[in-house]
Amino acid sequence: MKRPLKILIVEDEMIIAANISLQLTMLGYEVTGIIPRGEEALLHIKEQQPDMVLLDINLKGKIDGIETALMMQEDFNIPIIYLTANADDNNFNRAKATNPYAFISKPFKKLDLQRAIELTANHLQLENESEKESSNNTDKPLVLNDCIFVRHHEKMVKIHIKDIFYIEAERNYCRIYTKDKEYLIVTTLKDIDEKLPQNHFLRIHRSFIVNISQIDEIAKSHVVVSRKAIPISKQLKSELLKRLHTI
Repeated sequence: MKRPLKILIVEDEMIIAANISLQLTMLGYEVTGIIPRGEEALLHIKEQQPDMVLLDINLKGKIDGIETALMMQEDFNIPIIYLTANADDNNFNRAKATNPYAFISKPFKKLDLQRAIELTANHLQLENESEKESSNNTDKPLVLNDCIFVRHHEKMVKIHIKDIFYIEAERNYCRIYTKDKEYLIVTTLKDIDEKLPQNHFLRIHRSFIVNISQIDEIAKSHVVVSRKAIPISKQLKSELLKRLHTI
């Protein structure tokens, strides 16, 4: 028997949050908590690791919902459904950059909530199935000492490790950025991270692996590689700095 989806509600209007919690429970989902502040939500996510987060954009406190999402995504790949009563262009564009699975405008109907969650759950299932398929894929990159071979336009192409800038995850695909071009390959970032030589590469974010030798700048919350600002988590920044000391 499949376990129910675990859903966290991050909402500072407690009457609304309690109503959502009741509706989710009636629909058969498990509510891991009702959290009013982004800072508290991050601690809860680390401890409980829910399958999905319902997140109000306009949270009160030190960080709003979008900042909460960005900080969460440094370490976790958890689907987000935004709740909002204020869908102005600025907030929408900020929120869109975090790749949410859905937006629900308040006030909303029970059916709106149910459909958004069902669609997100369906996407999750498809992604999990796709990840399983990709794990059995015979076209995975072949990694040698100084190069990798990847399938590109029905043939295997050689890419020198020194020419790779960074690798970005796109769901169950990866995009490899090099000096000359980019390559889209059918594999997960986790899988390619396990195969790449660790003395050259480091996964600094849930969506990015960088070639350490190609890093141009290290800032507080990101690194710069070939003019691309790539986010980095605090924990992995410490690891990167340790690695740089040994190069």
